[in-house]
Amino acid sequence: MTKYTLRPLEAADQPKIAQLLTESWGSPRVVIGHGRVMDAAALPGLVASQDGEIVGLLTYYVDGKTAELVTLNAYVAEGGIGTAMLEAMKSIVKELGCERIILMTTNDNTDAIRFYQRRGFHMRELRAGAIEAARAMKPEIPLTGKHGIPIRDELEFELLL
Repeated sequence: MTKYTLRPLEAADQPKIAQLLTESWGSPRVVIGHGRVMDAAALPGLVASQDGEIVGLLTYYVDGKTAELVTLNAYVAEGGIGTAMLEAMKSIVKELGCERIILMTTNDNTDAIRFYQRRGFHMRELRAGAIEAARAMKPEIPLTGKHGIPIRDELEFELLL
């Protein structure tokens, strides 16, 4: 396997990023914490590429001293791509003066829950039933997610920098 390279997202990436986000999330529109909707394809981020193909994508949003990790997809599992992108994001947002990173996931996403906790994130808040309201803004959110688990709750994780 050829080593991947990381680089910031560029405007020229937007059509491909929108396509990848649609494949992964049902749409480039992503419902983030507290019912806010963002076009993840228009956010800053990082791309991992290998042999000319995108093998990882991370998008984030900065609000004051808080950075919110909006999307993280490693299209090649177990290759360290997700961890490398997360570490690069940490460096970038620290330079921007951020003191913490937050992210939201859903109760069915046990892989993400494990991934983030193993990398130092702590569960900060559980918003029971929050996904019902999110579906009103983004109807593409399925009723059932990974491992056949009903998608109902939003979990917020935090990493202090």
